[in-house]
Amino acid sequence: MVEWTDFERDTIKKLFENMNYEEVGPAALARCLIVYPWTQRYFGNFGNLYNAVAITTNPLIAKHGTVILHGLDRAVKNMDNIKETYTELSELHSEKLHVDPDNFRLLSDCLTIVLASKLGPAFTGDVQAAFQKFLGVVVSALGRQYH
Repeated sequence: MVEWTDFERDTIKKLFENMNYEEVGPAALARCLIVYPWTQRYFGNFGNLYNAVAITTNPLIAKHGTVILHGLDRAVKNMDNIKETYTELSELHSEKLHVDPDNFRLLSDCLTIVLASKLGPAFTGDVQAAFQKFLGVVVSALGRQYH
């Protein structure tokens, strides 16, 4: 079980309360698909992903990026039980979709970069540490079925 400080809990909740899901989610997923092009193989039915412009303007990518952020809401609301919260999602991604679990880490890194660029100086070292701890727990929970 993960131990959360009051600062970490408050920081995570505030970040998600103030986050523009429709902006941050699509930007993070697009960044992941552009920087790590091998991750595109899971989105073959999303149409044209041949270049950065096609990815960033693809409405299916934008929609799924938003869905991903809304999926993180479950972890924010269940910070003391993230692994159990993501059991079904972990099974889906491992057994049905066959997603390489390292892609969760890649996406979390991209999400961190996008959020840092949006928040600027407000994304302090302490805020970043809390956010990356949170994402690390989520990534571990999503990869749980693979172990």
